Amino acid sequence: MSEAQIHPTAIVDSQAEIGAGTIIGPYCIVQADVVLGADCWLQHHVTLCGPMTAGARNKFYAYSSIGQQTQDLKYQGEPTYLEIGDENTFREFVTVNRSTTSAGKTRIGSRGNFLAYSHIGHDCDVDDAVIFSNNGTLAGHVQVGDHAIMGGLTAVHQFCKIGRYAITGGCSKIVQDIPPFMIADGNPAKVRGINLVGLERSGFPPESVKWIKEAFRLIYRSKFNTGQAIEAIRKELPASAEINQIVEFIESSERGIIR
Repeated sequence: MSEAQIHPTAIVDSQAEIGAGTIIGPYCIVQADVVLGADCWLQHHVTLCGPMTAGARNKFYAYSSIGQQTQDLKYQGEPTYLEIGDENTFREFVTVNRSTTSAGKTRIGSRGNFLAYSHIGHDCDVDDAVIFSNNGTLAGHVQVGDHAIMGGLTAVHQFCKIGRYAITGGCSKIVQDIPPFMIADGNPAKVRGINLVGLERSGFPPESVKWIKEAFRLIYRSKFNTGQAIEAIRKELPASAEINQIVEFIESSERGIIR
């Protein structure tokens, strides 16, 4: 494997670990306790702060600032953590903060695409293959499921959960949880339908999409409250993987779901 390439204007702390084949461009700053995997790429003026680890083939574009300390005022100055998987893209001016305490961590999975000015706050847990459009913003302790899509200028309140394959419209205000496979839009956001195009593009079979539509109907287009809707889903719909995910997500929701 090839050695790392570090531009002479970059500042890389001797306690940072740089993977083979990684390219660090002009005027980048890589602080102590940063661990980068193989074949990462830092364009220019990128700042990486530790303690943080990032896997292989991550791309960091100009002026992204990854691993800065939490903005939580409760932070007491101890080492806190950020963990990033493989093959993510962090575009210009993206910011990602470490956890507030050493007992937790901010985590980002793999193959995410984080567009310009998006922000991931302290202690967030973001799964694989997500897309954050420009200025998509997570407050602290937000959970985002795999393949979720954040619309531009979406803002998500602390401790909310975004289910897998869910999508938000641009400029949405998210103050409660979005169940898997749903579309939420508005200020404050409401669930408008299911992510039909996303499901079809991802190869979900028609039968699965049919049952997701039925679950949506029972939750959002019937006269049932949430508990009654869950009871109806259990009685009327098959216990498929997707239906079980919807039910389990709603039953574990602490903030309640967007209606």
